[in-house]
Amino acid sequence: MASNPTSRKSFIDSSIRLARSNGFHGLDLDWEYPSSATEMNNFGTLLREWRSAVAAEASSTSRPRLLLAAAVFYSSDYYSVLYPVQAVASSLDWVNLMAYDFYGPGWSTVTGPPAALNSLSNAGPSGDAGVRAWIQAGLPATQLVLGFPYYGYAWRLSNANSPSYYAATTGSAISPDGSIGYGQIRKFIVDNGATTVYNSTVVGDYCYAGTSWIGYDDNQSIVTKVRYAKQKGLRGYFSWHVGADDNSGLSRSVSRAWDATVATTVIRRKF
Repeated sequence: MASNPTSRKSFIDSSIRLARSNGFHGLDLDWEYPSSATEMNNFGTLLREWRSAVAAEASSTSRPRLLLAAAVFYSSDYYSVLYPVQAVASSLDWVNLMAYDFYGPGWSTVTGPPAALNSLSNAGPSGDAGVRAWIQAGLPATQLVLGFPYYGYAWRLSNANSPSYYAATTGSAISPDGSIGYGQIRKFIVDNGATTVYNSTVVGDYCYAGTSWIGYDDNQSIVTKVRYAKQKGLRGYFSWHVGADDNSGLSRSVSRAWDATVATTVIRRKF
């Protein structure tokens, strides 16, 4: 679609009609992921034409301009293929950084933090590394939205006596691909008397019972990430996805954390 002017226009026009017919505030593009220089160039062209089209539509209809956002790789380069950062910055109101899926049974033979804010080795993927990369590439912090998961990944340990990060595994556990929602994780912990561990360096959680090991984000990890986003001056945060929450427990916690951080900022400025 993005490689052809005619199909780009068809997509753009139909997306605007869809948004307006449903009373949406805007549109969010999720391309996972442009993986070559040509695709990145097409991505930038699509964003610029999309922005021009929503501006023209708003002008011709006297309606508020639709907001535009995109979900992007956690870093400004996709395995050395650079995003068109200038087009991203000038075309989108914000970008949603998918700072998760760093480790999973489908592509990791060892356990690992699926959504680490910080890397234990200072070399692996992390949310902070991604935020810094995008800002250094030229995207303002105020256009960045930090993403975190309301799900985790479960592995089958090779050795039940080695239940830590980077432990050897024999594949996925609990579900075919190992994915498991936060509500299901809480139930697993209760039903199996699982041991839970919070790692403050990584800002991530894991639990284990027997040979079943799950990496995920619990309340403390999520709240810490929200505070990080606020302290870094980011636009906000998002989660994927709210339906996997446990009776909205995580959602309520992050909302309170964001509001509390705002209140603290106001007080400090006032006095």
